Amino acid sequence: MDRRALFAMSQKLPSFAARSYAFQEYVPIRNWIGGKWVDGSTGQWLAVENPRHGMAMGKVTLSGAPDVAAAVEAAKIALPAWKNTPMRERAQVLFRLKALMERDLEELCWLVSHENGKTFAEGKGDVEKGIECVEFAIGLPMMADGGQLDVSRGVNCRTVHEPLGIVAGIVPFNFPVMVPLWMVPNALMAGNAFILKPSEVVPYGAMKLAELLKEAGLADGLFNVINGQREAVEAVVDHPDIQAVGFVGSSKVAKILYGRGAATGKRMLCLGSAKNHVIVVPDADVELTASNVIASSFGCAGQRCMASSLMVGVGDVQPIVDGMVAHVKKIRLGEDMGSIISGASRERILTYIAQAESLGAKVLVDGRGASVDGSPGHWIGPTVLDNVTIEMPAGCEEIFGPVLSIVRQPTLDAAIALQNKSLYANGAAIFTTRGAVARHAIEKLEAGMVGVNVGVPVPREPFSFGGFNASKFGHGDMTGWDGFRFWSRPKKITEKWAVYADASWMS
Repeated sequence: MDRRALFAMSQKLPSFAARSYAFQEYVPIRNWIGGKWVDGSTGQWLAVENPRHGMAMGKVTLSGAPDVAAAVEAAKIALPAWKNTPMRERAQVLFRLKALMERDLEELCWLVSHENGKTFAEGKGDVEKGIECVEFAIGLPMMADGGQLDVSRGVNCRTVHEPLGIVAGIVPFNFPVMVPLWMVPNALMAGNAFILKPSEVVPYGAMKLAELLKEAGLADGLFNVINGQREAVEAVVDHPDIQAVGFVGSSKVAKILYGRGAATGKRMLCLGSAKNHVIVVPDADVELTASNVIASSFGCAGQRCMASSLMVGVGDVQPIVDGMVAHVKKIRLGEDMGSIISGASRERILTYIAQAESLGAKVLVDGRGASVDGSPGHWIGPTVLDNVTIEMPAGCEEIFGPVLSIVRQPTLDAAIALQNKSLYANGAAIFTTRGAVARHAIEKLEAGMVGVNVGVPVPREPFSFGGFNASKFGHGDMTGWDGFRFWSRPKKITEKWAVYADASWMS
């Protein structure tokens, strides 16, 4: 029986029908274990809310240690054959996954929009960046040769990359498709079986990935999805047969999970929070800077770790600030910017704004009280705060919402010093028209990703994603070549097949 016939016989779920922002209910979400949808062992369910409407579009099963153990057992059955599959043949599954994602692009984008609250365009960006990660992994057979060299007469050394075995990823709510695909393609290409624990508030993207990988021909058990909350996360990190875990979320949780997993000998890479500084100097191009900083700050309603949430104005940059305010006032809530993920997040963001105002910040644009057509969804309009100091919570803590705080500094070095004193060092950027200024900032800024006249300095494949300081716990980066190396281990091989009369001590 061919691959398509087998897929047709599986528990295929109905397509997501929405093609607009109108509210759409969808199916309950179960765990995906060994190629089957199964309920979690806890017997408990959680409502999955459409943040735009503030209404439940479905529900998700909650899981515990028995479910993780079941996923591990399914992975053990499938893993030996996959490990012995040549990398070029593994890549064929990802070729088909890419084609299927492109086939279902519109459905995937609308699904992301509904479960996350993004606009359709932002949902499309999420999915298309995920496809780019798949494309990179497809190319790994051309890169992962490991290298070899005759190190002496008759002696050759080479490196091969072996799979770790069963690995796992724990991912956040803000990019339901992209962040899982930071991990899954590279891990599968390395020859591993993968267990994904998606955010319980946006589980539909992972559900669709499971179906598409099944349709692409991935053997049952090589990709499993466990839904749940803290109990499921801890079970993943604690399971002795899971060899490596990737995590993306807050620094508080990243630090805890890194320590917990590393104590068991697991390989851990945990990405955390950010407070990205964007430095603006007086010679910066007014329109370029204003439009790019605003796009960075308010894209995805500021709910992304690469949002430029803190602008540091050096000297007289008032014309640029005025241009930014003009751009902000043109943003159409619900069309250009989506909703906040939950009511609790909305209240937390509002607290930051009120607190900053009470401490002396000036509210240049006030998004409090904004809504879309009277919707009960979780809305905050884009908000700009001026005269913020880094002593204020809005100046030093990750707000993760549509709030841009402006801090003023007299010199470029003083602005750079602010970034370098930050607890976080995910990304930083500078806007200038002078090469010498840009070069100085690049050399002095202490951040994992630095941009020049780019508000969101996220590198594209094959360049990797990852920050410094408390923005990352572990070594290496999550994507690109570093990502592949995280999910594999290098085996060094030294061979001798010929004996020479003039051989050196090594041969």
